[in-house]
Amino acid sequence: MSETKPRDVQVLPIGTNSVILRSRSWARLRFEIEYALAKGTTANCYIIQADKVALIDPPGETFTESYLKALLSRIDVKAIDYVIIGHVNPNRAATLKALLEIAPQITFVCSNPGAINLRGALENADLPITIMRGEETLDLGKGHNLQFIPTPNPRYPDQLCTFDPQTEILYSDKLFGAHICGDQVFDEGWETLVEDRRYYFECLMAPHARQVETALDKLSDLPVRMYATGHGPLVRYGLIELTHAYRQWSQQQTSADTTVALIYASAYGNTATLASALAHGITKAGVNVESINCEFTEPAEIQAAVEKSAGFIMGSPTLGGHAPTPIQTALGIVLANAAKNKLAGVFGSYGWSGEAIDLIEGKLKDAGYRLGFDTIRVKFKPDEKTLQTCSEAGTDFAQALKRATKVRAPKQPASNVEQAVGRVVGSLCVVTAKQGEVSSGMLASWVSQASFNPPGLTIAVAKDRAIEPLTHSGNEFVLNILAEGKELQKHFIKSYAPGQDRFAGIDIEEAQNGSPILMGALAYLECSVQNRMDVGDHWLVYASVNSGKVLNPDAVTAVHHRQSGNHY
Repeated sequence: MSETKPRDVQVLPIGTNSVILRSRSWARLRFEIEYALAKGTTANCYIIQADKVALIDPPGETFTESYLKALLSRIDVKAIDYVIIGHVNPNRAATLKALLEIAPQITFVCSNPGAINLRGALENADLPITIMRGEETLDLGKGHNLQFIPTPNPRYPDQLCTFDPQTEILYSDKLFGAHICGDQVFDEGWETLVEDRRYYFECLMAPHARQVETALDKLSDLPVRMYATGHGPLVRYGLIELTHAYRQWSQQQTSADTTVALIYASAYGNTATLASALAHGITKAGVNVESINCEFTEPAEIQAAVEKSAGFIMGSPTLGGHAPTPIQTALGIVLANAAKNKLAGVFGSYGWSGEAIDLIEGKLKDAGYRLGFDTIRVKFKPDEKTLQTCSEAGTDFAQALKRATKVRAPKQPASNVEQAVGRVVGSLCVVTAKQGEVSSGMLASWVSQASFNPPGLTIAVAKDRAIEPLTHSGNEFVLNILAEGKELQKHFIKSYAPGQDRFAGIDIEEAQNGSPILMGALAYLECSVQNRMDVGDHWLVYASVNSGKVLNPDAVTAVHHRQSGNHY
């Protein structure tokens, strides 16, 4: 996707002696699953100018040039005393190196794991670093005596939040953010942002729900009036509601009956990106993920997670033709403690070879474990299609675990209510959608007209459907209304492997919105998603109808009669 507007930096005050520099990208920044809504993003940096000056969270290299230009126009960089970093990743290295060149006097402030990552990212063992472990404070003067709260999780083991009691602003780093770009700096009308914040949570926080609950407990006693987030609008008007939502969403994950242990290490971030996509696919199917970065996890914790999980997935980079030592240790723990009837999975990234992935797969197969999806091997950085494949693989893995649980549980007869609901008659349709290189289709019967003017309809989409990521607000799709007959029904009712082409062997044409039209359908409607509602295990999608056509006027609409309201 190309930029609709040039990248820029917004600069404005947010509190006493406190300023935000919002580096804005109007297009999707990267192909990580968290950016899949393609609404752009902001990288939020902050300046506190008291007796001493501190920068908080400079942006990544995408914004280095425009950010430094805005910074130089705002302050004398020789007056900067501290650069506070909520988490360290290689993407920030270019900006931090550029800052050091023009302001060599600065001292970095971060957590202990952050200091290790920072020295590695900047290839400098002698960096001036002040480590904050949670008890220390940093007095900038004029009442800005900063407090630090470590909030680590497996994806961001060095995450550090900063609280300024003078302004009552919590600089929350990854917590409470959203990937949205716009002119809106604060969250006025916060209700309209809930879907985007929920998606962000599901991608980045849901796999670490237990750690998120711990972070919320740590933050609960602070008199916070604003979350200064790392991405998206700042949280001021909906702070209480979002905090409550984070607690509720986390509890939904941790209370799930079934858990998957997702064990990985990541040298350059690529394997972690794959892990996030897999975790997103698992959690949206209603299965909890215990995400474990084995570089920062004690063996006893890995063992406990593996023993309580219904299945496990292992991922690794390949370094010098080998798996990293933490992965080899974790693999030994798994082989010694995981029951052989547990479902397993393997994934990883590599540069020139993939021996680590082959090692894990071979050891697990030799030990008798059954793999829940074909091993995922990615050379260098994953692309959008690969991440969609990972998400689908995660969902398939979760569904297999849930089916196994249902088989073990005695089947209950349908209640009177379920039998009555099952008599609700719906037209059989196929929803098709395409976004970039990713396309999908699903058989749908929960379809209803919702409005006359403009013509609109609702579709209930199960959260674990492969097409679900393509049905967010702003997306477009085609509703293909089926005629009586089994051919197209059979084609779309069957299971598909992750990444498999769902339209192979059938007659299709491209609609104006780019989605496939099934030429064997009775009729089709081109639709745009306006909004959607969270309704239990489904999303209720409302879409306006833009155009359509009857393809077979002599055919009869196919309908689906159900005997029970507890399954399709």
